[in-house]
Amino acid sequence: MKLEEEINKDAIKMAWAKLEGLVRKNKLGGGKERLKKLEEKGKLSARKRINLLVDNPEEVLEIGVLAAENMYQEYGGCPSAGVVVVLGKIAGKPCVIVANDATVKAGAWFPMTAKKNLRAQEIAMQNRIPIIYLVDSAGIFLPLQDQIFADKDDFGRIFRNNARMSSMGIVQIAAIMGSCVAGGAYLPIMSDESIIVEKTGSIFLAGSYLVKAAIGEEIDNETLGGAETHSGISGVTDYKVKDDASALKKIRSLVEKIGDRPKAGFKRADAQQPTIPLEEIYGCLPKVSNQPYYTYKLLDHLVDANSMDEYKKEYGQTLITTYAKIEGWSVGIVANQRKVVKSKKGEMQFGGVIYGDAADKATRFIANCNQRNIPLVFLQDVTGFMVGSKAEHGGIIKDGAKMVNAVANSVVPKFTVVVGNSFGAGNYAMCGRSFDPRLMVAWPTAKIAVMGGAQASNVLVQIEKATSKKEGQKNQELKEEELQKEIQSRYEEKTEILHAASQLWVDAVIDPTATRKWISTGIEAANESPTDEKFNMGILQV
Repeated sequence: MKLEEEINKDAIKMAWAKLEGLVRKNKLGGGKERLKKLEEKGKLSARKRINLLVDNPEEVLEIGVLAAENMYQEYGGCPSAGVVVVLGKIAGKPCVIVANDATVKAGAWFPMTAKKNLRAQEIAMQNRIPIIYLVDSAGIFLPLQDQIFADKDDFGRIFRNNARMSSMGIVQIAAIMGSCVAGGAYLPIMSDESIIVEKTGSIFLAGSYLVKAAIGEEIDNETLGGAETHSGISGVTDYKVKDDASALKKIRSLVEKIGDRPKAGFKRADAQQPTIPLEEIYGCLPKVSNQPYYTYKLLDHLVDANSMDEYKKEYGQTLITTYAKIEGWSVGIVANQRKVVKSKKGEMQFGGVIYGDAADKATRFIANCNQRNIPLVFLQDVTGFMVGSKAEHGGIIKDGAKMVNAVANSVVPKFTVVVGNSFGAGNYAMCGRSFDPRLMVAWPTAKIAVMGGAQASNVLVQIEKATSKKEGQKNQELKEEELQKEIQSRYEEKTEILHAASQLWVDAVIDPTATRKWISTGIEAANESPTDEKFNMGILQV
């Protein structure tokens, strides 16, 4: 057993090391040479700005550091989608911070840049916490303007959100620390307050070259839209400061003065360490993702010691539903049980599959957590709902629909951790991205897809067989084998967690030992957003 755990531990550590290398590379933005040139202009990098702004750089959560990975290669790539987004504390208050990375195509907006900014705004709106914009951008990346400009969730949605957040009382502060041009100029000015840095900060709808081309006026950018102009003449900006450090100091001073509001009232006691040390968690998951393991042991690494009160332990055993504490916060956990067990009826239940009784149990547990104002945590390692005549005749679709309904209508904050598979409707029932988890993270072992690669390739091969002409049996078998390998290889590349992270289907791929920190920090932010909404599942077939 010890040997098996050591093998598992090595496998997950190697997977994390590979991803961690990409994370370190992305944190250099456009590279060391461009960072050096930025400093020569008297400017700080995006990440240095954030580190100076927050209370403790070691405590921030970075969202989407792998966004746009392996995308836009024909343009030289776009590390982290050209923008840094973090959740961190400023003067003790949880805030979202968005910082353009001017070392990546001068901070230009790619389609994934817009998606990442919208995700940042969504986090601020869900939790009703301040959002800070550190602006240093050349505007939309023109070669891809058709993919970012006109649709509902494109560039313009950001300004719509600016207006909506202001009406919701969510504080927005913008610091213009570099270029801010064209449509992008509206973002800082639609914020509640704006700061501009002398000499390096500028804001205008059209730069000097375009002004010359459009109306023939000769003017330099500083006179057109620099700090002196907008602080003393146009009144567009509210504060003028001498350098980046002064701008960040001003933001901290403004945030420090924001008054307190009622909290959501989530229960927190003194934090306790888990029963099994968190740093030993690596050996919990098998090297091969379709192998069973004991989810209870995984929970013993994650929750505060002796804090679990399991709901309906003997019923619907393919899901574990339990009250517990994480870093002192009371939570309700819904976790897939991957160990193969036998029910009292003697039926085999296969790990990772949700049966009807488990879905029924989870529905009732989610309702309990909403009644008691307890945040929900979903630990995903799911291959879907049970199939076959027995499951269908037992009403699996109806039971699954009830669980999906409960997740969708839950009004307490939800947090999702993908530890293994996240396939099919199981992704939805276990609170996938579509169901608005406040934060959704994944371990390096995670996979997200409509089904596993082997199953998908089998289905696609059967379709190919049905539509192809009849051939000799020997040649047909050879063709099927080659086709299945090709399809499975291509399909599985898209199920890997790096692909999901590049598309922002998850907020981050994390070291498993960081799981408690992400959940705890997320609940602390969510505690800033009380709600009057009531849990209501509407009309259901029972």
